[in-house]
Order: sequence, then C-alpha cells, then structure tokens
Amino acid sequence: MAIEEIYLSGPNELEPSVLDRAQPAVLRGLVKTWDIVQGGRSGAREALKTLLTFYQGKPVATFLAEAGHEGRFFYNDAMDGFNFLQIDARLDDVIDKLLNCETQPDSPALYVGSTNIDQWLPGFRAKYDLPLTHLDPIASVWIGNQTRVAAHFDLPQNIACCVAGRRKFRLFAPDQISNLYVGPLDLTPAGQPISLVDFEAIDYARFPRAAEALRASETVVLEPGDAILIPSMWWHQVDALEPLNILVNYWWSRTPAYAGSPNDALLHALLSVRDLPPDMKRAWKLFFDYYIFNEDQAATQHIAPEALGRLGAPNETKAKRIRAMLLNQLKR
Repeated sequence: MAIEEIYLSGPNELEPSVLDRAQPAVLRGLVKTWDIVQGGRSGAREALKTLLTFYQGKPVATFLAEAGHEGRFFYNDAMDGFNFLQIDARLDDVIDKLLNCETQPDSPALYVGSTNIDQWLPGFRAKYDLPLTHLDPIASVWIGNQTRVAAHFDLPQNIACCVAGRRKFRLFAPDQISNLYVGPLDLTPAGQPISLVDFEAIDYARFPRAAEALRASETVVLEPGDAILIPSMWWHQVDALEPLNILVNYWWSRTPAYAGSPNDALLHALLSVRDLPPDMKRAWKLFFDYYIFNEDQAATQHIAPEALGRLGAPNETKAKRIRAMLLNQLKR
C-alpha cells in the first residue's frame, strides 16, 4: 500500500488526528511557509546562514566517514567498531567544511546528527515550529551532505521536516523485522539497532530475505517544505540526496514517563526468558500473551477492582513501587 500523501499550506493546517496515526503519511508543504525553507529553495547556503544566527558556540556531535564508504554510516568490516569518526566541533566550523566539500570531488560524508534545537539553537523554535506544544516534543536538527543512515526504528512518534536539500525515506512496517537482518543490540552507530542490509545495494547471497523486505517497503522523497510522519517502531532508511541538507524532526510520546522504556523489558527478557528450556519458554510466552498482549482484559475481568494491585491501571505511585521491587530483585 502506497503511503498516503496529505497536502498542506503550512503548519497550522496540521490536523491533530494525523499525530497518532499507526501508518506513515507524507505531509507535503507542511513547513513550506518557514522563511528558512523559502530561503533554502534558492540554495541551502542561505538556510545554513539562518541556522547560524541562532548558534551560541556550544560544540556539536559531528560524524565523518571517508569518501570510499559512499556516505553510508555503518560498522567496520570486523563489526567491532564503525566506519566513521565522531568528534565534537563548532557548528560554524562544520558548516564551513560542508561548504568546502560541496565543490570538491571525493569529499568525505559529514553530518551533524540529532542535535537538540532548544539547547544548541535557542530561539529557533520561536520562529520555526509545529503546533505540538501540548505534546512537549523533542525537536532536533540534522545537517550534512550526501549521507545514508541504515534502517532503524524510533520508539516515539516522529515528524521529520525537510528544510533544505532532499531526503529519501524507505520505510518498513514493524512486521518486517525478521527480513531486515538486525545487527547487535550492544554496539550500535547511534543508540538504536540497525538493519545490516544496504537497501541501495542488497547482498542477496548474505541477506536473501531482504528481497521480501524490499517488496514490502515504501519509498518517498521529500522536497524542501515537505515532511513525513513516521509512526513508532516503523523502520526507516534515510538518504540525504544533495551536497547540503537540513532536516528538523520532532519526537514525542503519549506514554507517561513513569512507564519506562519497553527496551528495558526486552533486555530483561533476553536475560531471564530467551534461553529457558523450550517447554518453559513456551509457557512463559503464554503468560506474556495473557497478561501483556491480551487486548480484551480477560486476565483481570474476574478480579475485583480493589484487588487488582499491579494488574490494575498504571499510575505514577504504582510505577514507583514496581520499579523499586525490580531494582531490589536485580541487585540479588
């Protein structure tokens, strides 16, 4: 199924119903009224200059990969490290480097990734923002040349806005995880596990099931002013297509912070459930299905509400008790 495209005249036309979608949506024109986008249409240099007017000098995390890697930020051959360097640098110096690379053949791939706008570009959101204040999103900026970020997922909902340059997104539904050949959980390029498949040059001998993932994927290209909503847990490979590119994205979650991260539960299950004897493991799968993944409340409907305890609706007080119990158990 092709990704739905919604045409907008600016941020104020963003409907609240879009924000909780379980399917991706391309939001054409969402930020086309931003001055920084309009200036960038005649060349990303103007947009970069605008960014620097908000910069206060704090070093930014910068990623650098040599030209031979064709912009793909990935593991090294031994998979005990990466094919890029991460350094801290001033944003104005990074932008100077990007401008120099623009006219040089065989330039390295260079980008500033997921930089918190409120901390590094204070005042930017007072002029350029989306109507999401009720969700308290984290807003970040990505700046770089022609780069490729391997397919990965994010836990929060995400709206990614193309400010300058063009971006290609290849999206995979969560049910494609078994066809994506996910890499290590411990050593990752940027925190989240990534697919080991380069979907622009698939090694079918090594990754035969990637053919199914490719068939199931959808690809969109964002022009300056466009955006895309990527639902929680959807995998996405992202290619920056131009010599100079800027992306602003917004992450948010409606899950209360006291609930913690499902990733913590996954790690605990890797420790305590995955390697159980097969019969015991199958039994625990039934327990998880019954208590966690059952949508019809069958696990609790026969219990009086006042007796539900930790099976009842969550709240911050209950979360603190469960967390304290878990911490105590894990210390043993």
